[in-house]
Amino acid sequence: MHVAIVGGGPAGAMAAIRLARAGASVTIFDASHPREKPCGGGVTGRALALIADVVDIASMPAVMVKAAIVEEPDTTDVMSAVTVRLPPSPGPRRTDTPTDLVVISREIFDKALLDAAVRSGAQLIAEKVTDISRLDRAWSVRTAHRAHAAELLLGADGAGGIVRKKVARPFLPSEISLAAGYFVHGISAPDIAIQSMTQQPGYLWSFPRPDHLAVGVCAPAGGSTTSNDLRRQSLAWIHSHHNAGAGCRLEPYAWPIPSAGFNTAAGLCLAGPGWMLLGDAAGLVDPLTREGIYYALLSGAWAAEAIAARGASRPEAVYADRVRHEIYPELARAARLSGLFFSPGFSRLFVSALRESAAIRAVFRDLVAGTQPYRGLRRRLLATREWKLAGRALQLVVQ
Repeated sequence: MHVAIVGGGPAGAMAAIRLARAGASVTIFDASHPREKPCGGGVTGRALALIADVVDIASMPAVMVKAAIVEEPDTTDVMSAVTVRLPPSPGPRRTDTPTDLVVISREIFDKALLDAAVRSGAQLIAEKVTDISRLDRAWSVRTAHRAHAAELLLGADGAGGIVRKKVARPFLPSEISLAAGYFVHGISAPDIAIQSMTQQPGYLWSFPRPDHLAVGVCAPAGGSTTSNDLRRQSLAWIHSHHNAGAGCRLEPYAWPIPSAGFNTAAGLCLAGPGWMLLGDAAGLVDPLTREGIYYALLSGAWAAEAIAARGASRPEAVYADRVRHEIYPELARAARLSGLFFSPGFSRLFVSALRESAAIRAVFRDLVAGTQPYRGLRRRLLATREWKLAGRALQLVVQ
């Protein structure tokens, strides 16, 4: 079994690791990885658990996040912020997942995974794929130098990658968000910072790396907001909080973020005869938090399991069915919840509840850590007896 994987990020590398360990012949095509990516870089405990036997996070230069600072919408008054501690969740934990959230450079994180894939037996061709075509029951993956044949094709090359363009439809405008901001070199911080933005339905984040901050704003791409607008909002926050400009170097970035949660389950483009889409290429990103590393790793592992399973004549169908039933419902719930969370009234009410209620802070902590799914969130909010906040949440169908 020869599998071609286009894209060497977390989704592609995870699929390659699991497939190569299962004895498949695997070729990864990627001319750009490892490289820094415009994202917060937060890796939750549940994501770390997926790679516990793959990489040693403890050996990497990472920030172990202990708190999230949640600010009132549209204010530069840092005194109005609420600090929510993020201690490890109670109960048995693996020693190699020491915290619920670590922040790490994507260049370092992605390199560790890609190196693990090569050590597992995958071949890396560091060339850009220029064309993909189907020949009988085989795929032809072409680079500038030659064509490569494969029985199965995995697309892990992102929202605008060539695999999705060749085998499926492009993402709809309603399925795309835009993230833009700055890497702030020369300063860091011990905690993450989050602020809901009412100028457009989205949020600002500041995630610490060991030697810089990743600060940005994420908002729907279908509106009138541009990447320059989001960078201006990011810059205003940076100046108000860190007086950037005094010894700091600002590196701008912008990046599209897809999410299939705004579509219907029937409208998902996940797989077809001989091909599967993974991670961002499939739109497997949380539409509320815009966190995608966990789903990238999970989809890569599931694709490999479907292919490696004996007797699975149509692994792509097995994979697509699993994603539709186990991942999509969470993304759909998050999409519905985002419509409420980013509204001005609810955002202010939520920050107030964080300030006053230990029970609400516990819910938020577990949402950030990835240990509280959206299913059951309504029930847990009601259990806090914070009736005003829970009542707003009951406007949504969050089962």
